[in-house]
Amino acid sequence: MANNTFYNEILTEHNMNPTHKHELPDANFSLEGINPSCGDDIVLNLKVEDGKIVDGAFTGDGCAISQASADMMLDLIIGKSKEEAMHLADIFLRMIKEGNISDEEKDELEEAGILSDIAHMPSRVKCAVLGWHTMEEMLGDKAE
Repeated sequence: MANNTFYNEILTEHNMNPTHKHELPDANFSLEGINPSCGDDIVLNLKVEDGKIVDGAFTGDGCAISQASADMMLDLIIGKSKEEAMHLADIFLRMIKEGNISDEEKDELEEAGILSDIAHMPSRVKCAVLGWHTMEEMLGDKAE
């Protein structure tokens, strides 16, 4: 029960008071991500310099899980290289879609690791991965 309370507190905090939900006028990468099954819609904005994510933000609307997950993702990837961000996305997506990552990998995800139980909620998986898929698509092969 304590873990469920911790999960709810973190999810609520990132949803009600997201650190990274704002405009980012000097972003040099921007991509909209849409979850047509439930209507979640975010625009992810990143400022990437010399292969490093120096700032990031998102705007849009959606459920608590999509908004909190995007905010947690930005907490993790700002200050990281493109490769490090893609590595974290790989871990997160395997955690949500397959439910099997190591304890060490879960530790790399920091707070985002609390979303691991979503792997058991098929209707919420697309919500949790929206920001991460958007970031992967954005950085795929084009971020220098």
